[in-house]
Amino acid sequence: MEVRIGVRGAPRELTLDSNQSADEIQQAVDSALKEGTATITLTDDKGRRVVVATDKLAYVEIAESEGRRVGFGTI
Repeated sequence: MEVRIGVRGAPRELTLDSNQSADEIQQAVDSALKEGTATITLTDDKGRRVVVATDKLAYVEIAESEGRRVGFGTI
């Protein structure tokens, strides 16, 4: 899954590819916000952790990962 996280006050969004399902990611975000947890932690497909303060979350976008495009297209 490709996850894009908007952070308040940051000019760019965070993007990571995760092996977790969309439901698992949504559940992690929902439970962190519901329980008032200070941070949310997601793990990318290489095992790196991304930690974001929940009070700084603007949005979380979850989408299927696209395959890498190589080459040039013709019109």
